[in-house]
Amino acid sequence: MCGRYVIARSVDDLLFDVGAVAGQPLQDLPTGEVRANWNVAPTSEVPILLERLDDDAAAPLRELHVARWGLIPGWAKEASIGTRAFNARSETVVDKPMFRSAIRHRRCAVPANGYYEWKKRLDADGQPVKATKDRPAKQPYYVHPADPEQNIWFAGIYEWWQDVDGTWVLSCSILTTEAPSTDSQQENLAELGELHDRLPIALTRGTLGDWLDPTLGAGKDAEAKESVLELVGRVRQEATEAAAPWQLRAVGSGVGNVRNNSPELVEPIQALF
Repeated sequence: MCGRYVIARSVDDLLFDVGAVAGQPLQDLPTGEVRANWNVAPTSEVPILLERLDDDAAAPLRELHVARWGLIPGWAKEASIGTRAFNARSETVVDKPMFRSAIRHRRCAVPANGYYEWKKRLDADGQPVKATKDRPAKQPYYVHPADPEQNIWFAGIYEWWQDVDGTWVLSCSILTTEAPSTDSQQENLAELGELHDRLPIALTRGTLGDWLDPTLGAGKDAEAKESVLELVGRVRQEATEAAAPWQLRAVGSGVGNVRNNSPELVEPIQALF
């Protein structure tokens, strides 16, 4: 799964990377402003990339928006439902009521520098152990591209939800898939498999355009659903390819507290176990 990540890029950098323009409310901000969050947690406001149709444009508009992390479906009675919906399992996303409308009509990409994951400490039988005064039960790691200037674009979905006071809320979720095999011949992929059994899906540049395309799968017939199933299957298959250049390093336990938010959180330490 992906429950914490880092996004510390200027708006200009993100727009240039994917050929996008700023959507509201980013249009009201200096595009060079850095929207840095070193400890993004569910319900945080995060940038997302989407494409939308416009009657005055010949092609879909590619825009960067700001969304709440934790998807709130349009039928929800309260926004709190999104607190638990920050990830969506790619294996069930097309059919699960929480996500099935968004995956067909409202796909997005969520930019990140990298993300955090916690590795469980196991006993001799491979079972998780309890924390002690001197040794925690989990060691946090920071997973990131080898090139620190490279952005990850996670496969995501988004929704619009209206509060009782009339306020519209844009929210999103990140898709996950099974982690690489621990027997992988590539050391870093094997390490990702040992780190956690789930992996956030990163889009390759070859698939980014199709993932964002609002016309793909937009119909209500079986053929439209099949096209979305094929697209989800494709990004799942490419998830390992996208993750292959990633590296991971042990970081301090400070990331476990959402009130901590600074570049020091990604600094390497000696793993505790």
